Amino acid sequence: MTDADPVETSDDDPDITPLLAPADGVPPVAIYASDIARAGELLASGHGAFAIDAERASGFRYSNRAYLIQIRRAGAGTVLIDPVSHGIDPLKALAPVAEVVNSDEWILHAADQDLPCLAELGMKPPSLYDTELGGRLAGYDRVNLAAMVQRLLGLGLKKGHGAADWSKRPLPADWLNYAALDVEVLLELRAAVAAELESQGKTEWAAQEFEYMRTAEPTPTRRDRWRRTSGIHKVRNGQALAAVRELWQTRDVIAQRRDIAPGRILPDAAIISAAVANPDTIEKLTALPIFGGSRQKRTAQVWLDALARAREADPPASEPNNGLPPPARWSRRKPEAFERLEACRSGLSLLSERVSVPTENLLTPETVRRLCWDWQPVTDVAAAVDEFLTAAGARPWQRELCGPVLAAALS
Repeated sequence: MTDADPVETSDDDPDITPLLAPADGVPPVAIYASDIARAGELLASGHGAFAIDAERASGFRYSNRAYLIQIRRAGAGTVLIDPVSHGIDPLKALAPVAEVVNSDEWILHAADQDLPCLAELGMKPPSLYDTELGGRLAGYDRVNLAAMVQRLLGLGLKKGHGAADWSKRPLPADWLNYAALDVEVLLELRAAVAAELESQGKTEWAAQEFEYMRTAEPTPTRRDRWRRTSGIHKVRNGQALAAVRELWQTRDVIAQRRDIAPGRILPDAAIISAAVANPDTIEKLTALPIFGGSRQKRTAQVWLDALARAREADPPASEPNNGLPPPARWSRRKPEAFERLEACRSGLSLLSERVSVPTENLLTPETVRRLCWDWQPVTDVAAAVDEFLTAAGARPWQRELCGPVLAAALS
């Protein structure tokens, strides 16, 4: 979990109690199969929902795998599990824990970040409660873990190590302390969020959102990922685009093989620089920024070979554009759609203020844009809007709230 924008506590604030360490101390990390089996037995001895978190090494590793798992359950306490250092198949090693946690509700903060890497280990929740999403539905301005813990529980979490390289071994003691604290109060936070949502009449809204998140299919990967290279707008011709593609793909193969974040192999800026300059000798290549560094000099031939392959390749074909033009261009390209979008946005903004839910949680901006762009006049506007929202995956509570607003705007 990356706890962005943490709340710093102050000794001068008598209403905030600093949360510096777990009440029962930091548990030992379960590393070997026997340790993990005991962790599963301990969790099975508890009762109720599981507070769960996972730490990854984004920005350091190619994969999005979990490098530490934290689980807390009433009556059992907290367990910390190392899912990578036991020397056997992770799915097999984690089976004793997965069998237990897959039996009851999970409580996570920002669940969409952790569900994929936990699913890789055979851990899938039968039901889900996301305290961050609950905070959004409650209308809170700040929904990072520290802010919500302070607001609802009166506890202060210190700035932590969410963005650290969790693939490091051994893990430092203060990192483990931080990790254990991430689940220390999730059970209490869930109860507080649930009470707030109940008081606002939003319990069913939250239940539908949590179930949608739990069962959502992963978003398909864009076909040509190399086209997202930062700075690619500077590349003006097909030959240079071919160079970007070849350099990116070469880097990706190396990064995946070594499980290192691609940007640590070769930054995007270096790819763009080489594609534009198109050097044909090592001397010319290493004269470019970044490539002159000692590490890049050692692999210069790899990049030079990639550029040579690009010169012999056909320029990339234009990628099919299945998306919508930026709304700023709508007034010129399709003014009637722009008017519809403005009316729908205005109506949803008023609705957002009335129910204290961010507009992006009422409906995704993409859904609203697609509706306005593709809209054709019909006799029964309300029915057509509801049919569109249903096909777009909007939940019943969203359709009930937003449908009439959109229908009025489109009428």
